Amino acid sequence: MSSKQVVLYDTTLRDGAQTEGISLSVSDKLQICERLDDLGIPYIEGGWPASNPKEMEFFRRGKRLRLKKAVLTCFGSTRKANTSVGKDPQIQSLLAAGTEVVTVFGKSWDLHVRDVFRVPLEENLRMIADTVGYLKRRGLTVMYDAEHFFDGYRENPEYAMKTLKAAAEEGAGTLILCDTNGGSIPSAVAAVVGEVRRRFPAPLGIHCHNDTDLAVANSIAAVEAGVLQIQGTINGYGERCGNANLCSIIPVLQLKMGYRCVPPARLKTLSEAAHFVAEVCNMRPDDHQPFVGPSAFAHKGGVHINAVKKNPRTYEQIDPSAVGNRRRILVSELGGKSTILEKAQELRLELGRDAEEAKRFLKRVQELEAQGYHFEAAEGSLELLMQRAYKRFKRFFDLQGFRVMVEKDEKGAMTSEAAIKLKVDGVTEHSVAEGDGPVHALDKALRKALAEFYPAVAEMRLVDFKVRVLESRAGTAARVRVLIESQDAKESWWTMGVSENIIEASWQALVDSIEYKLLKDRKA
Repeated sequence: MSSKQVVLYDTTLRDGAQTEGISLSVSDKLQICERLDDLGIPYIEGGWPASNPKEMEFFRRGKRLRLKKAVLTCFGSTRKANTSVGKDPQIQSLLAAGTEVVTVFGKSWDLHVRDVFRVPLEENLRMIADTVGYLKRRGLTVMYDAEHFFDGYRENPEYAMKTLKAAAEEGAGTLILCDTNGGSIPSAVAAVVGEVRRRFPAPLGIHCHNDTDLAVANSIAAVEAGVLQIQGTINGYGERCGNANLCSIIPVLQLKMGYRCVPPARLKTLSEAAHFVAEVCNMRPDDHQPFVGPSAFAHKGGVHINAVKKNPRTYEQIDPSAVGNRRRILVSELGGKSTILEKAQELRLELGRDAEEAKRFLKRVQELEAQGYHFEAAEGSLELLMQRAYKRFKRFFDLQGFRVMVEKDEKGAMTSEAAIKLKVDGVTEHSVAEGDGPVHALDKALRKALAEFYPAVAEMRLVDFKVRVLESRAGTAARVRVLIESQDAKESWWTMGVSENIIEASWQALVDSIEYKLLKDRKA
């Protein structure tokens, strides 16, 4: 086991929560906190107690969490200018939070001192020293975030260094150098870290934002230059373009550079943790995110698939299972017959090794994709297509017909109604339902008709609906592709339909979504 250690400091609950579109409840934050602890993150920044009552409620409830290893920290600023540190309400809120570790930030860039604080440079130094010293004398471990340090150092290196000295002399345990505007490049970060190391014996940390898409690279460069702590967020969440993404930093350091970040057994839960945090934050996971995204180890080209089958190292930088991910074989017009057979094996379908049969199925895929189908985006529909083509599938019901009506009254209110007639094992069922729109009405009517025969349909729900116009020049007569994501207690899946009629395309995707659910339950 490597003796090299990097300490991770997660700020998803504070910096990550500043992402546009994210709003975390206290319950959300508690769930994420426990999941980060399970991953093996040593420090979890819970938030800024003075910012709003919800943050203080989190710390009150957070004391009852049974964290296995993680240390909960709170975050705040230095005292206000020309104010006694003991009388600053914001400083008192840090004490009231009840954490053993406090992270405070101060201004390192003289531009901010002059234009934002509008105080003399010496007063800013006193603000830093007074705050760190006050908290240290009350028995707290203090980490100091040197905000805008790299910008400040570039324009006034002497003053930037004085701000670090003010914190270090009062007992700050770790000095964190912040690239707050996210505008630095790795070589500059490494050079500045080297200069700071020569001046200060205290442990150093790095806190990077991603405005130049270099937050991960800058963090790695800082580690190579000697920092011992990395601050970042899960999935790179954060204000503007985000923060340094711990889901990339952890495997890079641990699998490629020999550092110890999290317990090796917990590294295998990284993908699961990334998806969990995305779900709690109500953010769609990035399919193409390195290491943890579903596309990170997805292979589409026939040459790639053939090579990976022979030796995974040919097109995979690491074993996907090392970070809890998996290899995916994508079926499309770019693949060959071996792709079909590999995909069947992945889906645990016994199709035999008939090359001619595989060729016929590939031709069918190519024909459908020429019409606008996109099977790599809807593997539920792909499996059903494969089952039907190889005659491994018996339909769960037969449609006799459906009708959809949309009405708008004089007050502008819209109503949608769908009527469906179908047969299940020779039994005819007719149902009618209203919905918020035509697709919703169709979905409700279909479920209503099937409920008596297949109660499991009540366990699933539609979570996403996407429409793509495939021939924009055809205007309202264009063919459209409808993608539907469905979910039950165990997993989610995508299905698809293509037609010039959006209702028909939606129907195809709806039917596939339900039949996929019933098929997987049958196989379970």
